Amino acid sequence: MVYRAPKSSFEARASAEMSEHLSERPAWSTQQKLALTARILAADGHGSGVAGQITARGKAPDTMWTARFGLGLDEIRASDFLLVDNDLNVIEGAGMPNPSNRFHLWVYRVRPDVISIVHTHPPNVSALSMLGVPLIVSHMDTAMFYEDCAWLSEWPGPPIGDEEGELISNALGDKRAILLAHHGQLSAGSTVEQAAILAYHFEHAAKMQLRAMAAGEIKPLPPDAGRHAHDYRLKPEPLNATFDCYARAVLRAGQDILD
Repeated sequence: MVYRAPKSSFEARASAEMSEHLSERPAWSTQQKLALTARILAADGHGSGVAGQITARGKAPDTMWTARFGLGLDEIRASDFLLVDNDLNVIEGAGMPNPSNRFHLWVYRVRPDVISIVHTHPPNVSALSMLGVPLIVSHMDTAMFYEDCAWLSEWPGPPIGDEEGELISNALGDKRAILLAHHGQLSAGSTVEQAAILAYHFEHAAKMQLRAMAAGEIKPLPPDAGRHAHDYRLKPEPLNATFDCYARAVLRAGQDILD
């Protein structure tokens, strides 16, 4: 009789080996990680003129890093990030922040676990946002969103005021991502890397959903397996390794990103 060890033993071994072999990483600053995120998402089709924002908490309370307004994702460098206060006044750097960044401040205020936020309007997410349906998670590759993606069915217009900040932050709740009707996606991560990978895979999840909806009925994931896959996909070591893989690709294409 062949002995079969439980899956948990293999997962424990894989986790231990990942901690050992994937722990060494480049010592990028917050601004450099944000710039790499911008270029990674630009390469994946998230660019929409100067729309979209990539931010991170500053070290001081009620501050955040955000790129100066007027740049596309494919142009942003580490030196383009401004440190701003909770009224978008510039503390460090030159230029003006995107006025739509105001709703990020609302999320940071109510979610102390959130360190970085990515908001973009990629084509498949934007198309899905027009249909009046939430994101449906039904594939292993997108299981990081299983029971972890909110849906805002109301579009309040351009998010430049406090009303939109309150609406979006309330709709996000305790989840890591949200599909914004007639708008785009928002991913809120406990690290810059997590926010970046969530945003990257959000677009792929939307693309898969649109294709599946066109072909037939989407079958749900088994709940226990979906929750397990969610946690597995968000393990820090493979998630960071994925970010580093994408970062190496954009660095090969543009060495100016890190200044």
